[in-house]
Amino acid sequence: MKDTLDVCPVMHGAHSSHNSGAQNKDWWPNQLNLSILRQNDKKSNPMDENFSYKEEFTKLDYFALKKDLTNLMTDSQKWWPADYGHYGPFFVRMTWHAAGTYRTGDGRGGGGTGAQRFAPLNSWPDNGNLDKARRLLWPIKQKYGNKISWADLLILTGNVAIESMGGKTFGFGGGRADIWHPEEDIYWGAENEWLIVGKENKRYTGDRYLENPLAAVQMGLIYVNPQGPDGNPDPLASARDIRETFARMAMNDEETVALVAGGHTFGKAHGASVEENVSAEPEGAPIENMGFGWSNNFGKGFGRDTITSGIEGPWTTNPIKWDNGYFDLLLGYKWELTKSPAGAHIWHAVDQKQEDLAPDVEDSSIKVPTMMTTADIALITDSNYKKISEDFHKNPEKFSDAFARAWFKLLHRDMGPKVRYLGPEVPEENLIWQDPIPQGNSNYDVDLIKNEIKQTNLSAQDMIETAWASASTFRISDMRGGANGARIRLEPQKNWEANKPVQLARVLDILEPISSKNDISLADTIVLAGNVGLEKITNLDVPFLPGRGDASQEETDIESFEVLEPNADGFRNFQKGEYTVSPEEMMLDKAHLLGLTAPEMVVLYGGLRSIGISTDDKGLWTKNDELSNEWFKVLLGMDVVWSEKSFNNYEGSDRKTGKILRKASRCDLIFGSNSELRSLSELYSQDDNNKKFVKDFIKAWVKVMNSDRFDLLS
Repeated sequence: MKDTLDVCPVMHGAHSSHNSGAQNKDWWPNQLNLSILRQNDKKSNPMDENFSYKEEFTKLDYFALKKDLTNLMTDSQKWWPADYGHYGPFFVRMTWHAAGTYRTGDGRGGGGTGAQRFAPLNSWPDNGNLDKARRLLWPIKQKYGNKISWADLLILTGNVAIESMGGKTFGFGGGRADIWHPEEDIYWGAENEWLIVGKENKRYTGDRYLENPLAAVQMGLIYVNPQGPDGNPDPLASARDIRETFARMAMNDEETVALVAGGHTFGKAHGASVEENVSAEPEGAPIENMGFGWSNNFGKGFGRDTITSGIEGPWTTNPIKWDNGYFDLLLGYKWELTKSPAGAHIWHAVDQKQEDLAPDVEDSSIKVPTMMTTADIALITDSNYKKISEDFHKNPEKFSDAFARAWFKLLHRDMGPKVRYLGPEVPEENLIWQDPIPQGNSNYDVDLIKNEIKQTNLSAQDMIETAWASASTFRISDMRGGANGARIRLEPQKNWEANKPVQLARVLDILEPISSKNDISLADTIVLAGNVGLEKITNLDVPFLPGRGDASQEETDIESFEVLEPNADGFRNFQKGEYTVSPEEMMLDKAHLLGLTAPEMVVLYGGLRSIGISTDDKGLWTKNDELSNEWFKVLLGMDVVWSEKSFNNYEGSDRKTGKILRKASRCDLIFGSNSELRSLSELYSQDDNNKKFVKDFIKAWVKVMNSDRFDLLS
């Protein structure tokens, strides 16, 4: 009988212990990987097709849930005992770290999907022991089931925690649907180890310029290193890191001070001993640990023996109460640099008074010194931070309100417009960072407007390109941008290089009178004009949904919209310069942010190019008076040999004569070079698929035009 060890019945690669051999990405590491366009595919979602989280949330007994969460805060005698008998600080940290991964550069991160349940976030060093926080919540999640997502629960719990400790909150908006597998294609940095310091910290270049779109200063951290830049306890240098990181989290100086001070009003840091006492993170832990990581063999392994960050001690005298104690101590003492039991840099007050000591986490009769991190000392070292800190200290109500508002922003920045918020505690006040848009008129004769647009001298290309420029600012990552609001006519978008400002101004000058005359939004008019252009070159009806509104310049935060400016838009063959990633990778990233599938990306690209949409003469190989699959036919033809002339600049020569016939970008050629994209291009170039191509283009076009129509959510 053959030895059963000779044949393995399991597909190799299912477990890291198998030597599965090289995969495609190992053989060809530079090959364009389209997996980002398949993230959160329906096949990975266990919910029924007709499942609506919004509908389930409306069935939730919201205040009963809040009561259960409030009760949990002081139900501290569990398998993971609460510091000071109150889980509040623990859950504040959990919520902060769920939401705090948000970054403005590409809108990714944040608490909007419940991603903290999955790698890499569930195993980042900065999230140490938060596996216990989520497991403490499990009985409540189990009780309320589909009516509350993990994403909403992780955020709401932090609000309840603050309220249970006497803090003020600004409100809560639900509506965050869960994902069901890791978002593996989010770029968190080039490092291949956690917390790399010094020259090996690859996310910095030059004079400590942090690579876009990153916000955190090191791999495995949520924001800054509390010990100082790369562990260097320099408060002024730390202030520089803090300002840059929090700005990339959409926070100004006042919001930053409020968040740091407010967050550190609660709880303590844990560094009872050296990190060698702690075992692997959840993703690396043995199977018998059942998803738990960071097992600690020092003392009891919890309570005063807990090891998390290596920093040790509370910030305030009463770590489970909202008060002004943080500023009382920070501004009331001189601070000296010391070390924690784990060897981390911390700061202790010089000659701290007995009444300013804090209780031990297990025995309140024992008093321990408070501490500050280098990041805390930065708030009294940097001149502007110190000015704000002193103001908050003198005006506790102002501090309380500033923290509540900044906390609300932290938790909701990735949710998009307020119309997406669910629940009874959604604040009535409209905030500029929510990108408010007035409700538009939807009661008008669409055909009448279309006829007026047809009477103009605008070309189909003019109208289609303007509509694309307006709608393609949308980002599914944080639900920002899009055609709704017509912000393409405002600063800063009207002057973006990708939008061809001169051409854009000419088109808007023609469309604005039509909008004004008929009392409809310019946003609707722009999209409708794009549809008119498509109908002109297809002789097919393009679906249109009226009702967009026009935002004003006063309702538009110019600085926050600047991050939406495209450095590249492959669909328009626009490339502002050379970057560390290739043009085709940037195109792929934009397709993902638009929520496109690979076929939708292919059909939109080929269609836009076939009707003459390009910022230069590259990729323009077909007549542009009709929408057809001709571009794909030319791309895949065998009569041309391509050669690279310079960065992102290729020439196609006749295979027989050597005569130069056409030019192309990397984005153009990737559709014939990459095997997966080529297979889709071949499909659309077939003689029998021209009608399918046009139909699929229109469907994908309408999807992009309506991507931000949250006002239509049922």
